[in-house]
Amino acid sequence: MGPRVNSAALAERLTGVIGPRATIARGVLDQHGQSESYYRALPPDIVVYPETTAEVVEIVKLCAGVNMPIVPFGAGTSLEGNASSVEGGVCIDFARMNKVLTVHDSDMNVVVQPGITRKQLNAELRGTGLFFPIDPGADASIGGMTSTRASGTMAVRYGTMKDNVMALEVVLADGRVIRTARRARKSAAGYDLTRLFVGAEGTLGVITEVTLKLHPLPQAISAAVCSFDTLHNAVDTAIGIIQAAIPVARVELLDDVMMRGINAYAKLGYREAPTLFFEFHGSESAVAEQAELAQAIAAEHGGRGFEWARAPEDRSRLWHARDNTLYAGLGLRPGARAVITDVCVPISRLAECLTETRRDADEHGFTAPIVGHVGDGNFHMLILVDPAKPDEIDGAKALQARMVDRAIAMDGTCTGEHGIGLGKIDYLTDELGEAVDVMRSIKTALDPEGLMNPGKIFAGAKP
Repeated sequence: MGPRVNSAALAERLTGVIGPRATIARGVLDQHGQSESYYRALPPDIVVYPETTAEVVEIVKLCAGVNMPIVPFGAGTSLEGNASSVEGGVCIDFARMNKVLTVHDSDMNVVVQPGITRKQLNAELRGTGLFFPIDPGADASIGGMTSTRASGTMAVRYGTMKDNVMALEVVLADGRVIRTARRARKSAAGYDLTRLFVGAEGTLGVITEVTLKLHPLPQAISAAVCSFDTLHNAVDTAIGIIQAAIPVARVELLDDVMMRGINAYAKLGYREAPTLFFEFHGSESAVAEQAELAQAIAAEHGGRGFEWARAPEDRSRLWHARDNTLYAGLGLRPGARAVITDVCVPISRLAECLTETRRDADEHGFTAPIVGHVGDGNFHMLILVDPAKPDEIDGAKALQARMVDRAIAMDGTCTGEHGIGLGKIDYLTDELGEAVDVMRSIKTALDPEGLMNPGKIFAGAKP
């Protein structure tokens, strides 16, 4: 990366494009250098708040002209330092590009700007009979969810972001604007550029519009909680439900440590044992049938106390507890930070991977609650550490490394949904080998100066 212009001088030029929506205020910069993760703050030099694609184009062109890195920013909920400004530069905050542009209700899709969050989107869709189901827990932005290939609690029924993003508008590193696809439900026209940018973490271009699939709101929803004596029994239940073709909408696993945390955080009284949270979508009769079949399979594996939550307020209370597992987990050790990591394995290896990981954490003395999207083989561990004790952080990183090695050895992946970011760069090569060189070639072709979110996926500012 060549010499860059002074940040104050660039900020003045950017002010000429977007007025006071460009800032070098220290408090704003610091806010944009942090995330939910334990990584140290890495703030940008400038933060800008565009309102249109045309403004994004001008920002990118100005940055390219002076070799200034560009880091897209959504809601700041990433967990692997995905939006940290490793090389400083200009952070493009999409908070003001948060509109629904067009709802195509007959086609069941919607075009949105990247700054809208999933909750804002579903609020805008009220009255259409449609909803957007991808739920990573946090109220993340659609642009951030697209860039990290997010999934979450309903992926077992509705898929992940890669399955629900139909098309993108992207500003490339040289200022060109491309559309990756049309709104047709399928296409065989050339390379699948949409999938290329979904999960690229802002390293190939800046997403300025997203076209999403929508789904009909279910007529009936029912949720349930059931506990088990062992992780293995809980996982076997989840696998049995999937293999029985029961179209469960959510099946989430919380281990005994996490159940202790959410009981304290949400003032609940659940048994502190491995527990499955279920949700069923469909017609009244279909939901009842699905739930009865799931309950029978759970009973075969020693499931206890199937507790139903049919009323909306009861379901909301249940999933609020699930969605706040980060804060519930942190409550188990006040003052701690969480080294948060995730892996995903074939579901046939999930019980083995989970139990070995639980044993590893316990043997090394870590408070490390586990929560998993067990319907698709994905689970997360929150390793609680004292940020003032480097030996604990080193031990947590070693525990994470063993967890990732274990998953890859089982033909799994180092990250099911958090992305590579800063934290899993080394593991990507372990997982995919020479395929990473192909990724580098694509990066070099689209971003030869390495200005787009440098330091992510690949080490260093340039690929």
